[in-house]
Amino acid sequence: MITADDWTYIVTDIETDGPWPGPNSMRSFASVAVTASGERHGVFEAVLEPLPGAAPNPDTLAWFQTQGEAWAAATTDPRPVAEVLADFTAWVAQLPGRRMFAACPIAFDGTWFDYYLRRYTRYGLAQGPYESERLFDGPGLCLRSYAAAVTGLPVADAGPETLPPAWFGDVPHTHRAIDDALGYANLLVELFRRSAAATS
Repeated sequence: MITADDWTYIVTDIETDGPWPGPNSMRSFASVAVTASGERHGVFEAVLEPLPGAAPNPDTLAWFQTQGEAWAAATTDPRPVAEVLADFTAWVAQLPGRRMFAACPIAFDGTWFDYYLRRYTRYGLAQGPYESERLFDGPGLCLRSYAAAVTGLPVADAGPETLPPAWFGDVPHTHRAIDDALGYANLLVELFRRSAAATS
């Protein structure tokens, strides 16, 4: 039996200066709160100070030097991490319905976000059965995996490089967190629409 989708999806994109949470830092992120039908409940965007003792990965930093606008967007006017995450958790907590974190892919963005949440707040991304106070109600949604299921593409190929730009609302994938989060939010709604059409 198919039930109505009453979830609010917090579609999130992050920009980091390396591959490892802790030794490297998440420099910026953006989240778009959206329902399966496309109703938006707000946007959260932030630039974060680097973690204490962390340093950019040389290879990641070299790549960012070829993406000047993206690097500027990820590093201009950073705020203390604890302050950003306090504001973010308060924003998520006031969203309507059940709340689900979503990212593309969740294996990367979700790992970073869980690290930051657990280091600076009382929450995690996926919380265990004995953690009674939760920020997110669901286990998290991987948009790349969902796109692969809808299209039949291999998971590794189901991303902005291969899917039609219209599925992202024609929002360019710029590696600026807000641009990419908006595009992924549009993708989520399109995937829901196509899934519903296939089962109707």
